[in-house]
Amino acid sequence: MTTPEAEQTPSESPTEPAEPDGGAEPAEGRASADGEASAEGEASAEDAASAESAGPERPEERLERAVRAAEQALIEYEIAVETFRVEVENFSRLHHQKLGPMYAQLDELDARIAEAKAARTGDPEDLRKAQEARARVMPMPGVEELFHGWMDSEGLFPEAAAMLTDQPVRPPERVRPSDEARRLYRELVRKAHPDLAPDDKERERRDEFISRVNAAYGRGDEVLLRELSEEWAAGPVPEERRPSRAEELYARLEWLAQRKELLALVARELEEGAIGSMLRLAPDDPDRLLEEIADQLLAAVEQREAELAELLGEGGE
Repeated sequence: MTTPEAEQTPSESPTEPAEPDGGAEPAEGRASADGEASAEGEASAEDAASAESAGPERPEERLERAVRAAEQALIEYEIAVETFRVEVENFSRLHHQKLGPMYAQLDELDARIAEAKAARTGDPEDLRKAQEARARVMPMPGVEELFHGWMDSEGLFPEAAAMLTDQPVRPPERVRPSDEARRLYRELVRKAHPDLAPDDKERERRDEFISRVNAAYGRGDEVLLRELSEEWAAGPVPEERRPSRAEELYARLEWLAQRKELLALVARELEEGAIGSMLRLAPDDPDRLLEEIADQLLAAVEQREAELAELLGEGGE
């Protein structure tokens, strides 16, 4: 099993490779006795000449190299986190398949023991505990689960209540826009009609705006229509200045750092969760851990069965 390890912060620039040291040229690299230079020596000279002609490295180039390094580091970290998440899910599935029936058996035995004690004592507190133990064995779905999508914070929607009680569903109430709403609507349609657009871009803007106008008028929302009228009078929002290449790279580095922080939170939640904590106990052999837990559960089942048999025997006596 692998766990996500701490990675270099994406915002940090990677260490630049050191330039090769100067010094005496090896014998193989020197010119031969007949005066011919080696091909490698010529290539090195050409590279050096091109580097000198290129001049010093631009800041954008350093930023681009830092972004590429941060992107690669983030990809590796995402792979590590996703791998660990899959391992946690697989172990959780095995845990449920192998040990789920044993947990259910323990819950059933606990409920029967509590019921046996309550039947013997008749104590109200024992009766309450027995009811709670039985509820854990057969949990009832909540109201929200039974009526999912049928109720709001104040109760059932009127349509849902009508259907459940075999009553006819009332049609939605008709909206009658006020005179002012009708005036605003007509004025906006005349001004912003898409057919008045000089080009396709403006037509798209008008189509989107008119759809909002129609929606507001359909609800009779006079306040929103007035706001839309003010918005149209203000004109289109000017296009924002396009960021420079350096600004884009800095923004990319910032996003990579934020993404790394989010992944770190996911990894921490996985590691600190119940299944992740169990995996950390036996990272190299999770199957053995399942066997150990199964042995513990079997011992608990035997203990509960003996306790129940003793209670039932005493009750029979």
